[in-house]
Amino acid sequence: MAANIVTLEDLQNFKQELIAEIQKLLSQRQTTPARKWLKSNEVRRLLLLSPGTLQNLRVNGTLPFTKIGGVIFYDYDDIQKMIEANKRNPHFLGKKP
Repeated sequence: MAANIVTLEDLQNFKQELIAEIQKLLSQRQTTPARKWLKSNEVRRLLLLSPGTLQNLRVNGTLPFTKIGGVIFYDYDDIQKMIEANKRNPHFLGKKP
């Protein structure tokens, strides 16, 4: 059986590839939750909202939800749509049109 010799350069290349792959996985994980449906406490942490503010978003129809038993679930896609729908043009912030 022939032996393969691993050089220092091979190890450095492997290290760089491994670091790049880990960074890619971490960036994907930070932008998308592991599940499609989130509970109220997860949505509050994600959006930094108080329980009352989240309730107001439900009551006024801004954020759709599903209630099963006593548990309220929110679709991650609906959360993204709500944020996009409320996006403002940063060029006009603080300025009168």
